[in-house]
Amino acid sequence: MSEAQQRRAAELARENEELRHQLLEAEELITAIRTGAVDALAVQSAEGPRIFTLQSADQGYRTLIEQMNEGALLLSQDATILYGNACLASLLGMQLHEVIGSSFERFVPKEFGRYWQLLFETGWSSKSKGEMPLLNREGVLKPLLFSMNVLSFNEVPVLAVILTDVSAQEEIRHIQAQVEKQNVLLMRKSNELKQQEAEHSAITKAAAEATRMLEGIPQIAWTADPAGHITYLNQQWFYYAGCNNPEEISRQLNARMHPDDLAAASARWQNSLRTGHALEMECRLLNRGGEYRWMLGRALPSRNEQGDIIQWIGTYTDMHEHKLAQERIDQAQRQLQENNERLTRANVDLDNFIYTASHDLKAPINNIEGLLHALLPELTDVPLASGQVPLLLGMMQESVDRFKRTIEHLTEVTKLQKENDQPVAVVDLATVIQEISLDLASLLAEAAGQVQVTVDACPTVSFSEKNMRSILYNLLSNALKYRSPDRLTHIVIQCQSHDEDVVLTVQDNGLGIREAFQPKLFTMFQRFHDHVEGSGIGLYMVKKMVENAGGRIEVKSTEGVGSKFTVYLKR
Repeated sequence: MSEAQQRRAAELARENEELRHQLLEAEELITAIRTGAVDALAVQSAEGPRIFTLQSADQGYRTLIEQMNEGALLLSQDATILYGNACLASLLGMQLHEVIGSSFERFVPKEFGRYWQLLFETGWSSKSKGEMPLLNREGVLKPLLFSMNVLSFNEVPVLAVILTDVSAQEEIRHIQAQVEKQNVLLMRKSNELKQQEAEHSAITKAAAEATRMLEGIPQIAWTADPAGHITYLNQQWFYYAGCNNPEEISRQLNARMHPDDLAAASARWQNSLRTGHALEMECRLLNRGGEYRWMLGRALPSRNEQGDIIQWIGTYTDMHEHKLAQERIDQAQRQLQENNERLTRANVDLDNFIYTASHDLKAPINNIEGLLHALLPELTDVPLASGQVPLLLGMMQESVDRFKRTIEHLTEVTKLQKENDQPVAVVDLATVIQEISLDLASLLAEAAGQVQVTVDACPTVSFSEKNMRSILYNLLSNALKYRSPDRLTHIVIQCQSHDEDVVLTVQDNGLGIREAFQPKLFTMFQRFHDHVEGSGIGLYMVKKMVENAGGRIEVKSTEGVGSKFTVYLKR
């Protein structure tokens, strides 16, 4: 080997030793940086990663960073961790050399990836803060607060991040929430207790007031629990029953109830307990004098806000005199019913008698009339015929005619008694009055009378047409027959509507009726003027027809002045 080659080999060996020494120093430096023994930054540049030792940092700075309770790290623009303190490693549950140089995104939960990208990008443009969890070695989420700001090292920008563990704050917030929840529950319980206390106070006050009121009423008052057991009896009961022992009050009512009433009263009470309906019953209770008196028992349930029965409040009211009076009324009503039935049978018998009598009398009177007609030719040849024989024969004929009319009237009365339900029709009053005036034309001409008809207010009425004709015929014919000879006859027929009635009036200026006779005017066979033929049946029949239809008839009359008949008919 030449000398030049030897020198070249020696230089290469020296350079190789220097490179080996530099490599050893670099490895030691990297080891120191990874273990945190030396402050340094690994910054990605265009020429590749560059290592910067923080040789200018003093001991106070290093102590501050390492002893911080927050995690501190520097990130490159691709989110590589260039530096981290011991607290960061502790938060992630890893060794520091396992953290530095790795990508920060490996610790970001997948569901927070978008939020991290937004927070990371915002941090490079301005100071930013955010809150999100990171995954530690065991995969447990660690809630952290992020504070970011851009720093420059040797003109290379890096993102400084401070991580604050908010687990304690979360725990505190959770505890606070639990405390708030407990406080709400305690407040609710306190309010409930206060409400219950107020309700209990109100119930106690109401009970005292109710007791005071129940003690002040004249009736026997009592209360019972929802099961029906008597819990209270006022002093009226002890005064009525004559017992002073308030013990076992639940048995006292039943013990003093009449045996005949006990079963029915118990059944009603059980039904009220089962259904919640009000109780009402009548029973007899034994008093201090040994007398059973009738009582009206009533009870109502008292309910709470939920609608549940909390007690029953009842009374017993003495109704003994009322009950006896009611029994007397019932007995009188039964007797009246029996009397009505007897009168109905008597009326039927009387109707049958009248019908039979009128029917049976027709044959004899017809025979008498026939004998008179047969005797008349025989007597005309007798010389005494010019004397009183014709007069007597005429009087006999008139008597026969009156008897026949009386029989006919009795028959009409019998028919009227049976015709209570005549068919109702719409009756035109003006037409009916006109037809009656034609029937009475001769009587009107004889009286030279004037009939004034005013029925425009109610031209029609709902009534039996046959009966309406009979009513108007009787009233109008009576006004003509019992006219005054001292003045021209004037008759006024009017009809008006008043509330629920149709009022029909027939007024004349005739003889009038003495006041003493007016109460008997509508009775059968009553006549107060003898100068006019009549049977005393007409006004009786008019009254019956009006009353059978649910109406009434009244009369106002002054002797020597005239009469006014007023008929009230239901609409």
